[in-house]
Amino acid sequence: MNATDKRRARRFPMQPPVSIRPESAKNGSQTVQTRDVSSSGIYFDFQSPMSVGTSVEFLMTLPEPLTKGSPVRIKCIGKVVRVDQNGNGSTSQVGIAATIERYEFVREN
Repeated sequence: MNATDKRRARRFPMQPPVSIRPESAKNGSQTVQTRDVSSSGIYFDFQSPMSVGTSVEFLMTLPEPLTKGSPVRIKCIGKVVRVDQNGNGSTSQVGIAATIERYEFVREN
């Protein structure tokens, strides 16, 4: 069985910027570029490794062409499920796969 067979949802090769905050970084987040997104998870490049099982919070904005209207901001809570040491071929980035366990739409004020 290959990795594609294990996926629960179709992946979309979108690269929206996402603000990521690992549970260990209580007062800071990092904006990263995603590589793909699905209804159940996300894959992104991060500056340092995270442990599998680490809780993460991320905020992403789905762009107008995708939503067929105005941009939509979504706050997600998930867990790291895989860490690839050379995520994008660079030694300075780590590929992180995380689940989306909960999400909520963020209203603009």
